[in-house]
Amino acid sequence: MTMKFTKDHEWLRFEGEAATVGITDHAQNALGDVVFVDLPEPGREVQAGEAIAVVESVKAASDVYAPVTGKIVEVNAALVDNPGLVNQAPTGEGWFFRIAPEGELPDGLMDADAYASHVESLA
Repeated sequence: MTMKFTKDHEWLRFEGEAATVGITDHAQNALGDVVFVDLPEPGREVQAGEAIAVVESVKAASDVYAPVTGKIVEVNAALVDNPGLVNQAPTGEGWFFRIAPEGELPDGLMDADAYASHVESLA
C-alpha cells in the first residue's frame, strides 16, 4: 500500500480501485483536539485541490482538500460520533473518505521522505 502526501497535509493510501484519504499527524498536531468533522457526500465528483471536507478543532476550522480528481465512494461515518479518532489515529481509524481516482495523479504528490522534508521546511 503506497502512501502519498500533499503540501496541504492530506495523505492518501492506494488500496485497489480506491484511495483512502485523511490528514497527516503533523496536521492533527497543529489543529489540536478535533471536535467536529464535516464529510463529503458519497457519489460526489471532485477535482484535485477542491475543498471537500472540514475539520474543526478547539483552535480552528480547516478545509480538507481532494488530493486527486475522482468520485467519493465512502466516508468514515465513525468520525461523526467520534471526531477524536483524527487525533488518536490520523493515518488509521481517523481516515476521512475513500475516493476512486480518475485520470492522471497530480504532480505535487510526495512520498514520505519528501513530505517530511516539506514539514521541516515549514518550521
